[in-house]
Parts: sequence; C-alpha cells; structure tokens
Amino acid sequence: MARRVSHDEVVGAHWFKSSRSNNGTGCVEVALNLDGVYVRDTKDGGAGPMLHFTDEEWAAFVGGAKDGEFDKNG
Repeated sequence: MARRVSHDEVVGAHWFKSSRSNNGTGCVEVALNLDGVYVRDTKDGGAGPMLHFTDEEWAAFVGGAKDGEFDKNG
C-alpha cells in the first residue's frame, strides 16, 4: 500500500507530468527513485500531499489502470 511522504523525503527529485495530464491544474506528477515512485497532484503547486509506491505497488496500479480496473463506469 502506498504511504504518504514528507517533502523532505523528495528533495532534489526530478518530477514529470503524466502523459494523460492536461496543461491546466488537473495534473499528476511522478518522480522515479531507487526504491519506487513518488506521486503528487500539481493543483496546489506541488505543496500538497505526496505518496510513495514501491516498484511492485506501482506496477500493480499501472496494470490495473490499463485494464480499466479503476474506471468509473466499468
């Protein structure tokens, strides 16, 4: 399960936007790290909560998203 992380834990991280994000405020950013992936919402300038996923958790999430597991109407 993903865990919430502090901003101190991700100092110097290289964030990039999801290819599915638009140019407005509805963006999700990720930063890769040796022990997994950090995720944050950019609507508050990146100052809000962040999550850390292990590589296994991230792979399960991405796989579920690709399979439509999280679709509202699915």
